[in-house]
Amino acid sequence: MKKIVILFLVLICQGLISQEKYTPAKENLEARSWFEDAKFGMFIHWGVYSLLGDAEWVMQHQDIPIDRYELLPTFFNPIDFNAKEIVTLAKEAGMKYITITTKHHDGFAMYDSKVSDYNIVAATPYGKDIFRMLEQECKKQGIKLFAYYSQLDWHHPDYFPRGWTGRKTGRPETGNWEAYLAYQDAQIRELAENYDIAGFWFDGWWDQAPHKTDWHEAVEYRIKGIDWKLERTYKMIHEVDPKLLIGNNHHELPIAGEDFQMFERDLPGKNTTGFGGAEIGSLPLETCETINQSWGFNLQDGKHKSVKELVLYLVKAAGNNANFLLNVGPMPNGGIQEEHKTRLRTVGKWLQANGETIYGTRQGNVAVEGKIVSTQKGNILYLHILELTGEEVRIPDFDRKIKKISLFTDKTPVDFTLRKGELKFSVPENKREHIDTIIEITLK
Repeated sequence: MKKIVILFLVLICQGLISQEKYTPAKENLEARSWFEDAKFGMFIHWGVYSLLGDAEWVMQHQDIPIDRYELLPTFFNPIDFNAKEIVTLAKEAGMKYITITTKHHDGFAMYDSKVSDYNIVAATPYGKDIFRMLEQECKKQGIKLFAYYSQLDWHHPDYFPRGWTGRKTGRPETGNWEAYLAYQDAQIRELAENYDIAGFWFDGWWDQAPHKTDWHEAVEYRIKGIDWKLERTYKMIHEVDPKLLIGNNHHELPIAGEDFQMFERDLPGKNTTGFGGAEIGSLPLETCETINQSWGFNLQDGKHKSVKELVLYLVKAAGNNANFLLNVGPMPNGGIQEEHKTRLRTVGKWLQANGETIYGTRQGNVAVEGKIVSTQKGNILYLHILELTGEEVRIPDFDRKIKKISLFTDKTPVDFTLRKGELKFSVPENKREHIDTIIEITLK
């Protein structure tokens, strides 16, 4: 036990030392600033798994062996995919960037990979590079494009030792981990070099840690040689283009070479999922969530979140200093469900009216759990009142001097008192908004 703890501390120290070696370039810092201002992005989970209508983990959930799963690309022909329509939809929703799966856990590449023929151009009757089409359309419409890349791979024979997923795909119980990492880095390099992207969204690191995380076990597991060599990969990316932003969905504090920290289906620091709760670091933040319950297209998933739920999640994310990456899962034909289009456009209309309180803001210093979050831009503090019972609002420990308070929607002045650190004001019922009543406070 003592030996394990000592080794764990050594690994932590090594991580801290290595973090000091990464100094982000000026272009990278500028990209981080843009990212923090953007606040809202579109996540797209799409691949040949959409044909089965059972979401992106279907290969794992249905225990489909590789030789059967490889039939899917042979009849994947998304004739209704339209990059212009998707990017236009993102703009109408008020989104500033798109992150799409270039390779998910099934190992199939949704771009023209020269490293492997197991890709949408070489292995499907469709034969077109949808990532290239999105890249070109994003440039036309002023939207940035990020590449999701799964480091986990249920298809590649050298992904060995096996992690805790994809164990029934028929891969041989042998392999060369370094050969797999070389394959992975070659694909990542071609994405970085050959496409005009803003960065990478990595996933799958967690597959090589114990399913039920125990730090002592995790240290032993990594000592056995199961090492992603993330810093080597990150160094390569930043050498190709220093402005590329890197995030990794490993549910831990960021390590050296990463440029933003992400939280899956949770606001920063929260843990409603059972795999959240990671400490919040000092990098730009992002949280991701789905419109319904699934990431990839799921024929039987009709549990669509309401526009109010989506807007409130966006507001809460901004109030926690994070971007909101909202997912859609295109259908096998390449189209997006009408229910999702309608919701996205309605969120966009809300942002047209209220985006000033979201875009370019940072977390404000007022928060009442479940009821109020705040954002700030310069000397303007925006209180987003998400739940209001009665007319009076009381905010304790308010330590800022106030010049004036008004309703954001129509700039109607709001009377207030600030005594002994408690701010009090009232919002008449006829001035409350259905989704989010916003109070604008001009600070001295």
